[in-house]
Amino acid sequence: MSSWLWSDVLQTKLHPKSLCLVSSPGGDGLESFSQGEAVFKAQLEELEDRLHFFSEECDYLQGFQLLCDLHNGFSGVGARTAELLHDEYPGRGILSFGTCPAPSGDRDPCTAVYQLVNCVLALGPLCSQSSFFCPLSVSSSLGRRPGASAAFPQLLYNAALPYHSSAVLALALNTLTAPYRMSSSGFSMLHFAEALTFGGRKMLAATCSVPFPLAPAWSLPDALLPHMTSAPWRSVSPCQHPSTVFSQSVVLRGIPETRQTSSLPAGTRLPSSLHACESGSQVLQHYLSSLYSRALSTTHLLGAPCALGSTFPQFFSRFVTKDGFTMEQPQSEAPGEDTKSSALGPTARSQNNTFYLKQ
Repeated sequence: MSSWLWSDVLQTKLHPKSLCLVSSPGGDGLESFSQGEAVFKAQLEELEDRLHFFSEECDYLQGFQLLCDLHNGFSGVGARTAELLHDEYPGRGILSFGTCPAPSGDRDPCTAVYQLVNCVLALGPLCSQSSFFCPLSVSSSLGRRPGASAAFPQLLYNAALPYHSSAVLALALNTLTAPYRMSSSGFSMLHFAEALTFGGRKMLAATCSVPFPLAPAWSLPDALLPHMTSAPWRSVSPCQHPSTVFSQSVVLRGIPETRQTSSLPAGTRLPSSLHACESGSQVLQHYLSSLYSRALSTTHLLGAPCALGSTFPQFFSRFVTKDGFTMEQPQSEAPGEDTKSSALGPTARSQNNTFYLKQ
C-alpha cells in the first residue's frame, strides 16, 4: 500500500449525508476525550438532522450500530453519540463497538497515558447508554504496557500495521453482526442484544477463527473433533481472561451444506457423537454444549463465505486455499499472493471463518 487513507481501501459507496467532516478545535487532531466532546457539541445540530433524515427513510428502524475509536478523541464523540441515541430513540437497539490499535513498542509514555484515559472515560457512557458494548483489538491489553497480539496460525499479519489489524477486526465485525443484518434472519438488533445481556451486564467479548480450520476433504464434525477440549478461536477483545461463559452467539460461515454433517458410509463406526448429528446446526450446538455446558448458546450457520475484495490485505499463509480451506501441505503460491476465483473475480478470496460474542 502506497497510501494509508481510508478512502483508498473503502469499496462501499456511502450516501453523501453519511459523511461529516470534522476538525478539532485546536487543529492538531482529536487526541483527547474532551476534544471529541467539543467536536460533538459543535456538530450536534447537523448530526441530529442527518439522524432524522435516515430514520425517516426506514420502514422499520431496528436500531443503531455504533463503531468508534477508544484511544483518541473519537472516544468522546462516540460516548456522547450513544447518549444522544439513547435519549432520542428509546426502545431501539444500540450495539456499540470500540476499536483500539495494537500499540507499538516505541510508544512514548505520555501518549500511552492519554490513550488509556480516553478508553476509561469512554467505557462508562458506552456501556450504560448502549444495549451492549464490545471492545475490539488484536492487542490483549488496553494498558500502558503493550500486550501480546492475537496469533492466528494461518495469518501472516503485522499487528502493528493498521492496514492489517483493521482487516482482522473488519472480518470479525462483518460476521458477528450477520445475524441481525440478514433479511432471512428472525433476529432484531434488540433481541440479539437481549440474548447476550442480563442483570445489567452489557460488556461483551469477541473471539474469532480466521480461517476456520477446515480441510478440503473434511466435514464440519471432522474439523471440530480435534478441538473438543479447547476451541479453535482467538480473542479479538482486549483484557479478556478465561472465565465462565454465560451466553454466546456463534456464527460459522463458508461451510457448504453437503459438508455440514458427516458423510461416512453406513455401518462405519462413528469417531464421535458429532458425526451422528443430522444437521449442521445440531453439530455446532452439540459441540458448544460439550465445551460450554452452562452457557446459553445461539448458533448461526451460513453457507456463503466472506468475500474479500481486491483492497483486502493478502496476508494468508501458503496453507490456505483461495476458497478459505486449510491444507496439510503448503501450496506453490507465495504467502499472501493474490489468486483468481471464477466466482469472486480477480484478486479476490473467500474465507471460511467462525466468530462468537460472549458474556
